[in-house]
Parts: sequence; C-alpha cells; structure tokens
Amino acid sequence: MKILLLNTSEKTGGAAIACNRLMNALNANGVEAKMLVRDKKTDDPNVVSINTNIWKKLLNKWLFLWERLVVFLHNGFSKQDLFRVSIANTGNDISKHPLVQEADIIHLHWINQGFLSLKGIDKLAQLGKPIVWTMHDMWPCTGICHHSRNCDNYQTNCQNCYYLMNGRKHNDLAYCTFQRKLSKFNNRDIHYVTCSRWLRERAIKSALFAEKFCVNIPNPINTTLYTPFSKTTARKKLNLPTNNTKFILFGAAKITDERKGIQYMIKACDLLHKNGSPANISLVVFGAQAEVVKGTIPYNVYPLNYLSCTEDIINLYNAVDLYVTSSLDENLPNTIMEAMACCTPCVGFNTGGIPEMIDHKVNGYVANYKDAEDLANGIRWVLEEADYKQLSENARKKVEDHYGEAIVANQYKELYQQLLK
Repeated sequence: MKILLLNTSEKTGGAAIACNRLMNALNANGVEAKMLVRDKKTDDPNVVSINTNIWKKLLNKWLFLWERLVVFLHNGFSKQDLFRVSIANTGNDISKHPLVQEADIIHLHWINQGFLSLKGIDKLAQLGKPIVWTMHDMWPCTGICHHSRNCDNYQTNCQNCYYLMNGRKHNDLAYCTFQRKLSKFNNRDIHYVTCSRWLRERAIKSALFAEKFCVNIPNPINTTLYTPFSKTTARKKLNLPTNNTKFILFGAAKITDERKGIQYMIKACDLLHKNGSPANISLVVFGAQAEVVKGTIPYNVYPLNYLSCTEDIINLYNAVDLYVTSSLDENLPNTIMEAMACCTPCVGFNTGGIPEMIDHKVNGYVANYKDAEDLANGIRWVLEEADYKQLSENARKKVEDHYGEAIVANQYKELYQQLLK
C-alpha cells in the first residue's frame, strides 16, 4: 500500500508538522508513505518538492502572488484578513507526477496558497484513486475562510463574507468560490477526515458535505521523541534560571495575531498579580514579536524567537511548569499535544478542539471562552492548588493513549484498507 500525502509545505505551519508526523508514523507502522510538497525544508528522501528547478520555483511564487492579488482586489485593496481566506483559483496540475501515478491513495492535507487549485484537485479525483482529505481547518467545507468563527453561512451557501471589505455582496468572492467547490466536488468520492470532533461537528453541517464521508482521526506525535526529563537540565540548555521560579509558557507563530488572544493573557497576568499570584512567576514567550510582551505584564519575561529545532522545542516544554494558550479559534493544537507529551499541564479556552485535549482539572484547566479571569483562575489552580505530579502524569497518559504514532497510524490504516477493498 503506497500513500502519497500532499501539503503545501514540509515543515512550516501546524498542518505541515502534523502531515509530516503522520508520514513518519505510517512508515514506522508498515505503510509506505511519501510527501509531495511545494516548499521542501529538509533532505528527507521521503519528501519530494514540485520545485524541480529555478523556473518552477519562480512559477510557484507567481501562482502564490496571483491568488493573493485576486483576494486583495476583492477585499477593497485592504490587507486586513488577507491570509484568513483562500480561493484556490490557481495552482499546480500534479495529476501526472510519478508519485501521484504510483500511489494507491492520494491523501490531501493543507494545499492552499498556490500549491493546488480547485481544478487541480478535481483532476486528481478524476484519476479514480481513493482520495482522503484531512482537514486542518474549515476551508474544505466553506467558501473561502479557514475559520468561520460565528458565521454559519457555509451551512447553506457562503455569501456576504465578513472577511471581505468590499460591501459584503451576495455574489461576492466567497459565494463564487463556494459554487465552484460545489460544481467540482459534489460528485467526487472524497473521504474527509477531521483532526478534532469539534471540526467534524461543524463540517458535516456544510452544504458542501451533503452525504459526504467524514470521520474524526487526531494528529499523531512521537512520544519517544517528545518525552519528559529534568526541568533543571532543560533550563540550563535554554539559559533559563534553575532556581525555584515557576515558568509559564506562552507562544504563537505571531504573538500579535489577534486570534491568539494575547490581550486575554495580558489581562490574566494583571489579575494574577493584583490578587496575589503564585510566588516566583516568570513567563517564557516564543514566536515572532515575542519581545512585545515585555513591559505589558508585571512579571519577568524571557522572549524567544520562533523555534524550528525540535531539540530546542522539547527542551522548552520540559523547562516550564505550565503551558497557556489563549487562542480564540483552534482545531487540534500541536503545541498542547507537545507540552502534554512532556508532562507539562496546559490551560486554554473552551474553544475548538482544546477541550478534547485538556480534560478539565484532570490534566489541565479549561477556562471559559474569552474569560481572562477564569484563565487566571486556571493558572493559579495548576500552580498552587492541584496535585501537580498527578496532573503531569495524566497529561502524558492522555497523549500516549490518544495521539501516539501507532494508535493514529492504525486508524488511518483501517481507513485506507476500507477504501482499497
């Protein structure tokens, strides 16, 4: 059985990381899997890029820019929300690629920003091979948005999109793209997988998914690689104090992205301080623009740039006492999975797939949505009131039982086998 995983990037972004981990999990569990990507970052022989020469690379750059330009024009020449939507109006035709031709199953992941167009996906479906599409956000079941937030237009017919700044017309870009998806995929046998139960519950309500196969299988993680070890050792490796400081970890690809809810984290820290916070708190903040947090909260802040080295990331999770996410819309965050695998409890809002990962007061704390006070309560509870050792052990066990490589790989193997019968 040969599986070909398709993703725009090999390593950049949560979907790329999840797809890459799935490839490794499948190969480790008896399934031959390769990745075909646009942006290759490593020398992994199982990952192949369509950018075979400089001209192909330039062409793909143009395809990316062309899609963004169309969105920009339809957005009233505003950069606001420019990357919250995708239209897949242009992309590569990979239907004749050798890896596609030899694959038994074609497995799509995140294919946006000029990698594959709707037409290109339809050409893959026309090959007659089983198509699996793992959804890392809502885009496959909406017109153009990756997260619909409180909008439910996708359940009937996307239109008047609030991500567009051009007057929210009935026949806007969202409406036109939704209709193109209906015409391209309505009669195609595509089998959808969601990483969280939350996403599945939303997806099956879409008018694009009428009578479509849709099942929930989580992302995997290598629990041998992501594993706990001495906090003192981890802190030394990162040049963090090795005293009795209690470190809270907070981060995002871009700290100032409003979807990451930095304002709620800042307010929670203020509330902790005013109400007599746990002693010796400091924050480690990772991600682009991490330094902006300095001076906004009444605690020591250790800003780190975006971490790409796996060893550094594992050291970071082991160095801290708690991971906090204030994200406002999430599917199944890799960060929570990684932290819990390293025995680090987590606190996050009750949104998306977060409450599927964090069992309230069992391996962490699930705070009321957009409630900074409850976020502060969660931080205080983990650091001062909970049985921290038991909480940490429960976090690790949750990952081992639900997200281990063999567990997830076997779920996909069963799906693949069903489709090949």
